[in-house]
Amino acid sequence: MLWVQSIPIKSLSRYTQDMSEDLKLKNQLCHRLYKASNAIVRAYRPLLAPLGLTYPQYVVLMSLWEHDDVAIQDLIEHTQIDGGSLTQILAKLQQKDWLIVQRDAEDARKRRVQLTAAGHVLKQEAQQVPERMICQVQGLSLQESYQLARLLDRLTEDLTTGD
Repeated sequence: MLWVQSIPIKSLSRYTQDMSEDLKLKNQLCHRLYKASNAIVRAYRPLLAPLGLTYPQYVVLMSLWEHDDVAIQDLIEHTQIDGGSLTQILAKLQQKDWLIVQRDAEDARKRRVQLTAAGHVLKQEAQQVPERMICQVQGLSLQESYQLARLLDRLTEDLTTGD
């Protein structure tokens, strides 16, 4: 009997049928997450446009509104935005005078990010964004939203453990 990757040839047709179901796009959790992520970013676009923000810029600012005057490495860890992308985002936000990036006083090799007065004012202008976003997600109860957040956190942790 011939074997293909430890599967006997006579049962290969059954294996191929099972695999074809596994490979259907509609059966992929990853694709559902991809579509949901894109839909969320699209839903934020008209809410952030009046503020002059993109979604990634908004994520960085939310992190800074929570923890101001932080090392870039801490910002990378908190936002989970890769260093190259974060550098570009910070440059744009600095051009808009919402933050400054400067050398760390204790370690000149490190850089710190700090909100400007305009960045703090922008926080007040952005206060309505989360509430307006929640209004768009009427299909989920508050309890379901919390459950979804917990499941996504668990998924993320499972997939990033060992990185």
